[in-house]
Amino acid sequence: MDSSSSSSEENNDADLQSQIEEIEALSSIYGEEWCVIDEASRVFCIRISDDTQKPTWTVCLQIILPPDYPSSAPPIYQIKENTGENILYLWVEKIREFLAEKSHSTEGPGTGKTMTTEEEEHDYDDLPDYSVVKLANQAAPLFSHAPDDEELPLIKHGETITDRRSTFQPHLAPVVTPKQIQRVLNNLYENKKIASATHNIYAYRIYLEDKESFLQDCEDDGETAAGGRLLHLLQILDVRNVLVVVSRWYGGILLGPDRFKHINNCARNILIQEGYTDTSEETSKAGGKNKRSKGKKAK
Repeated sequence: MDSSSSSSEENNDADLQSQIEEIEALSSIYGEEWCVIDEASRVFCIRISDDTQKPTWTVCLQIILPPDYPSSAPPIYQIKENTGENILYLWVEKIREFLAEKSHSTEGPGTGKTMTTEEEEHDYDDLPDYSVVKLANQAAPLFSHAPDDEELPLIKHGETITDRRSTFQPHLAPVVTPKQIQRVLNNLYENKKIASATHNIYAYRIYLEDKESFLQDCEDDGETAAGGRLLHLLQILDVRNVLVVVSRWYGGILLGPDRFKHINNCARNILIQEGYTDTSEETSKAGGKNKRSKGKKAK
């Protein structure tokens, strides 16, 4: 076997492993919305609805993964919709809207922000103090300084999940202003245990009633793509006026896509615990929507 054939086989093996990891992560994020059409041919589908409980519009994004994806080939996709409406114009305008938001995003390419992943870090035990400095500095650019008289929301801490010596713990606070988010983050980072976490991933959603829109954002803190997945979970559950932080203490063993599952499970658990949403079983039986904001609950 010549060197070119050997190199090609290695690339194919690497692509297949990358596909497996990506599929596992997507499956954990989208749950019942993720469908396997033909695993051998690498054909999958994601059902996307305008409302998770009583959908009016439903689109099926069918995806085919070529053997050399993601190293040298893009995924092949087609969109099928079930509404019977003319929607080509809507597709174009939604893509235009997405690109416009992307171009104005302060977290986009060229900001100089360096992201790291657990696969790129090796000796976490040698960096006990760096995480404190990193966390103290990273939050500052996102919001203006929170004044002393800004109300600090009540912060709740959820149960931990431990897997192969990595520990995950969620934290939650009700928020209605960006300055409250800053206050919560500052307060959390004052806790030495939380500040020493390898990653503190967070996402928030604030509903702006006057504009009938959401102020929302997320932070990976080195766990690449984890913040976006966490924010997507908040969107799926349709929660609002809440900040969720998930701390991860890395235990030295790589977890692969399982880490995304644990992060989202932590977040889901504390949202249910604090009354922001129902379990899927309860919601299904009730035939109603998830709660959009925290209801009255005895303290």
